[in-house]
Amino acid sequence: MNDPCHRTIAALFDGHWDRHYSASKLRTDPLYQALARDLRDTHLPLLDIGCGIGLSAFYLRAKGMEFSIHGLDYDARKIRSATRAAEVSGLSGISFAQHDARDGLPEHHGNVSILDILQFFTPREQETLLQSAVSLVPSGGQLLIRSGIRDDSWRFKTTVAGDLLAKATLWMKAPPTHYPTRGDFERMLSEYGELEISPLWGKTPFNNHWIRLRKI
Repeated sequence: MNDPCHRTIAALFDGHWDRHYSASKLRTDPLYQALARDLRDTHLPLLDIGCGIGLSAFYLRAKGMEFSIHGLDYDARKIRSATRAAEVSGLSGISFAQHDARDGLPEHHGNVSILDILQFFTPREQETLLQSAVSLVPSGGQLLIRSGIRDDSWRFKTTVAGDLLAKATLWMKAPPTHYPTRGDFERMLSEYGELEISPLWGKTPFNNHWIRLRKI
């Protein structure tokens, strides 16, 4: 990703680790471009579930998107980092809160994103979360998901290894529990609208896919 905004966003963070991580992530991961592409024509607020240190919110603002964004994450340290960065940025309409999505979701009426966290939920928890998220999206709104998909590929094996490494280095607070298949997403989401599932790994070795539901 040849985009100088990654340096500006990285400078918002305290500490070498968060600055280095954010710059590298924004420079190499196609996730943020996909998110901005699919949200560029909307004015609906965004609920960002699993927001981490808030990179999606800061990237969308850098791309000129002014809808309100509320990020949730289980990791209190990441939420503190995101909140400090938001204060430094002076941007309005961005907020973050520590929250476990297993406990339900807050009131919301707009688009929802669930990025790179489903593998930490059991199958039943995944289905509950997706049904709850869909219920917050109005007709014409979108549920946007990035997830590793379980299959027989070498990319899937690399994805599992990467998640285990993230747990070992304490970047993630838990090891992976269950990776959904493409069929799982089709079964859980296709009845709600137009569902698109496509690879989103860019130049990374991971088996990440972009799941886009436009609700009818």
